[in-house]
Amino acid sequence: MAGTVQARSHHFVLHFCSFDAAQPSQAPAPESTVFDKGLALDRPAVGALVPKRWAKRAVTRNTIKRQIYHVSQLFETQLATGAHVVRLRSAFDPRLFPSATSAPLRAAVRQELLALFGHAGHTHYAPNP
Repeated sequence: MAGTVQARSHHFVLHFCSFDAAQPSQAPAPESTVFDKGLALDRPAVGALVPKRWAKRAVTRNTIKRQIYHVSQLFETQLATGAHVVRLRSAFDPRLFPSATSAPLRAAVRQELLALFGHAGHTHYAPNP
């Protein structure tokens, strides 16, 4: 979150921080294990922050995270190299979306994420729930 805010929407904020601060050492890496999750410094990395405060049910948080990761893949070629974090900053109205996960909720989240990435200076994609 120490980086810059690239875009904001009603429910989301897109944060960005470049990888130029520290390069990994050139020492040979030990043998990798199944638990290693390497971070490639030559392409964008996307993270999702969906607090329980704004999405009470786990199924809703997981649905929103899936939408974040899916939409970010559409913009992968337009994203700058660095860390991108999409943060949920307010709750979706439970009166409009009473179900924990539903097609209308997924469509609303997707549409707003497409607009968020579009406002960040990237190409617009047509919403397709």
